[in-house]
Amino acid sequence: MLSSATSLPLATLARVTAAARDAVGLPEGARVVAAMSGGVDSTVVAAVLHAAGYEVVGVTLQLYDHGAAVKRAGACCAGQDIRDARSAAERIGIAHYVLDYESRFRQDVIDDFADSYLRGETPVPCIRCNQTVKFRDLAEVARDLGATALATGHYVRRAEGAAGPELHRAVDASRDQSYFLFATTREQLGFLRFPLGDLPKTLVRETADAMGLAVAHKPDSQDICFVPDGAYATLIDRLRPNAAGAGDIRHLDGRILGRHEGVSRYTVGQRRGLNVAVGEPLFVVALDAARREVIVGPREALLTESLALKEINWLGDTSDIRDAAVQGRAVLARVRSTRDPAPAHLVVEDGAVRLRFDGPEEGVSPGQACVLYDPGAPSRVLGGGFITDTQRTPFTC
Repeated sequence: MLSSATSLPLATLARVTAAARDAVGLPEGARVVAAMSGGVDSTVVAAVLHAAGYEVVGVTLQLYDHGAAVKRAGACCAGQDIRDARSAAERIGIAHYVLDYESRFRQDVIDDFADSYLRGETPVPCIRCNQTVKFRDLAEVARDLGATALATGHYVRRAEGAAGPELHRAVDASRDQSYFLFATTREQLGFLRFPLGDLPKTLVRETADAMGLAVAHKPDSQDICFVPDGAYATLIDRLRPNAAGAGDIRHLDGRILGRHEGVSRYTVGQRRGLNVAVGEPLFVVALDAARREVIVGPREALLTESLALKEINWLGDTSDIRDAAVQGRAVLARVRSTRDPAPAHLVVEDGAVRLRFDGPEEGVSPGQACVLYDPGAPSRVLGGGFITDTQRTPFTC
């Protein structure tokens, strides 16, 4: 059991516990499943919810287990992380279960990641993981365990709005994970809770340290946890041997500048590693997987004026994104997790929902997510979708 001794001021611990209680919004004693990855964030969630008087059940998903991941610092949901989660649950004094989800994770996340790269896309596997294994499958387990809610260590906020639960960016902008959770449905938001959304990361680590949790100073997990050392091409070659063939590196003006060993080794916006020289900086501006071509050009060729979306999740006040698009709804669009949202408008063209940027956006790639925020309340997530195609801003090559 956790010791009551702490170097953190009692008032601060009370603040953290109160914030967790407010985020959950359930009566004391309610059963809450805490998703425990073995990292500091999810461990603190379980600990403070227990301290707040909830009946907490910890659940850890074993998602993969290859040799490099077990020992690699910053890995997630494999090897040492599972042991850390189990030890933390024992110290907190809560029930804890480990579920083998390797096959589901392989099918829904890893295979999708590999196939997306082979199609010349730039996938975001963390979104797929949240969308499928965590918020679909784990939520079902939580309900089977009789829980009233599923709590995670994500840095986002959930708020009750006029049309139902809303998703908002975290108070700590440097830790905000709303980009990776845009696909969370309104129904899922009704069951999910995010106790860390109002807290800075520094306070979360201080809380873990004060509560005597061994993971207080553990490194954060990497964005793509199942790719050792960021070697995407190596993983894809192992999963899809002989699927990626060599092809041409072609300039937008039609010149063939060189050869490559597979489009999966490139992403839109990439500059380094092209191994071609024409006396000017060149960037990957498109990938044509069908023709096995890597298309390069000057930086201005990366500028995008519009894009199309698929697998759209809409959390706005209208019942459907098409209603908002027909009205030319103004939004803030975020095409990468590390980029600020940019002003844009939703439109319907040829029966499909498209997004038109108010000013050109650079380096937009099919496969990425485009997450939409409310200009009137910039922290609110209106939804988003995956990019299927882009239209470049006209320029002279």
